Amino acid sequence: MAHTHTHDHDHQHGHPHPHAHSHGPAGHPAQTAHWSILRMTVPARLAAAVAVSVCLWGVVWLAMR
Repeated sequence: MAHTHTHDHDHQHGHPHPHAHSHGPAGHPAQTAHWSILRMTVPARLAAAVAVSVCLWGVVWLAMR
């Protein structure tokens, strides 16, 4: 049995996709990151992880009192 159905319809599904940009062909300018965990040193990351862990254990301890 031969397949004779053609797919000539568009795939808009009732809503347009204009994708218009208001700037030129250049990319978006880089924005400065105020804070990033990736910029922290390893000891600073470990200290932050310990601090978060202590806070969470404090919540558990208070909940079990």
